[in-house]
Amino acid sequence: MSGRRIVALLLCLVSLAALAAVAWWNPLAALFATCAALVAAGLTRLLASNKTAQQPTAAATVPESLNKNDAVSPSALLDATMNSMREGVLIVDSEMRVISSNSAARNIFAGVEGKLEERRLTELTRNPAIHDVFRAALEEGERAEVKVEMRRGDRRIFDLGVAPLRFAGAGRARGAIGVFFDITQLERLERVRQEFLSNVSHELRTPLTAIIAFVETLEDGAMEDAEHNRRFLNVIRKNAERMHNLIDDILELSSIEAGIVTVEPRAVRLASVIEDITTALASRAAERRVTLHNEIENGAQVYADARRLEQMLTNLLDNAIKFNREGGRVTIRHEANAGSDRISITDTGDGISPEHIERIFERFYRIDRARSREMGGTGLGLAIVKHLARAHDGEATVQSTPGEGSTFIIELPKADGRSEGGCL
Repeated sequence: MSGRRIVALLLCLVSLAALAAVAWWNPLAALFATCAALVAAGLTRLLASNKTAQQPTAAATVPESLNKNDAVSPSALLDATMNSMREGVLIVDSEMRVISSNSAARNIFAGVEGKLEERRLTELTRNPAIHDVFRAALEEGERAEVKVEMRRGDRRIFDLGVAPLRFAGAGRARGAIGVFFDITQLERLERVRQEFLSNVSHELRTPLTAIIAFVETLEDGAMEDAEHNRRFLNVIRKNAERMHNLIDDILELSSIEAGIVTVEPRAVRLASVIEDITTALASRAAERRVTLHNEIENGAQVYADARRLEQMLTNLLDNAIKFNREGGRVTIRHEANAGSDRISITDTGDGISPEHIERIFERFYRIDRARSREMGGTGLGLAIVKHLARAHDGEATVQSTPGEGSTFIIELPKADGRSEGGCL
């Protein structure tokens, strides 16, 4: 087979790949079809090992167009193409011995010493699912797919698609090509999505169940009971407000994550913002006999969107009051560093154990679900704080010692001398 015919064959494969990618919505199928052009690297090697092939070497004759342009060999061009892919590609012969691989595949099998080529598949991995899908493609002559989990340090999940490679007139497959598509992140996002839907359903169901129960009680005659109907109506109102707050927080968080919410940073007088918040929360602090201690200097300024800054600090201060011990203390501080401003809110509550620290800013994550609901929390406040801080190119973190309290920190970058819009 001449070099021109090989190139023509590859062009046909590319065309078929494009058609298949359009026809199949499945991401792996489209990816696999696109990778069909990369079979060339394996084809050249298979041709070299094919005793009946009329072409003595895989490199073949370099097309005239390539001869005129630095004489780049088809093999080098295909190797460069394969190694530019993020997906791992393995091509094996009929005995399941690797004859070609790209750099992504070598990263997947990083624990294997030396080159992958000439090794049997069983030497690369003991995962039976990988062996089975390659064997199925070779023996049955049909495309096969499987989801596989690889553990070499971290856990990674791949969609592996394998298709047989045949020569014209050959009855059985002479080899197979496998494409490893890393879906670890997609799996994580799907898991997060399912958890989110489950949490939303649960959080809405709880107040809704209470509302329905008390409405039915009122319908059964409690409306005429002046002693109880006002209390029942108050419970209904509180649960309705809870649902309303939850929906508001969901919409707010969704807008922030989608990038719909924009921040307009300006120089803001921090002491003024803190004073407004502590005034609004004073009655709540008094109910729990929590002392609010403001250590912010009058001249302190930060560069932030004033409304979003107030939203973040209100959430953190409200939490510091709610989850503090009765008779406790909340301290608000500001520290100006070389490149950032650090605002911290410290409480004297129960603190947060290490296993909760890493997840405390996740949506709907609660250390004590029952207590959080009792306090009226939606489980989304800290997630909103984190995303708003990042929208400012800053960060929200927490430091805590169980039994001693917690310190929530918002770190915001400085304005680099800018003062657009003046102080608010």
